[in-house]
Amino acid sequence: MMILGNIAVASVALLHLYFLVLEMFLWTKPLGLKTFRLTAEFAAASKTLAANQGLYNGFLAAGLAWGLVLGDAGNPIKIFFLGCVIVAGVFGGLTASRRILWVQALPGAVALALVLV
Repeated sequence: MMILGNIAVASVALLHLYFLVLEMFLWTKPLGLKTFRLTAEFAAASKTLAANQGLYNGFLAAGLAWGLVLGDAGNPIKIFFLGCVIVAGVFGGLTASRRILWVQALPGAVALALVLV
């Protein structure tokens, strides 16, 4: 079960690296506009805020990777950062888009459950 948990944690980390790329570098590009359902005007006006948000997603990915590198000793770190992913996903789902619950919070919760088993 530990291997499955680590695969799930790595998947969540990679997902957050993808969010970093989307928000920091592709926000105003066609893929970013389509992914986040933005107008070009809104994307241009919010580019700096999105980059900041992308950086935070990068920190979540880095924390999860740190926990993975430490092996079993990294479980408390994985648990902490997965908790952060879940809280961020729930908050985003309640305040920005319900899709965030499924794209961010659910994978984080599944990974957390697998780490705790």
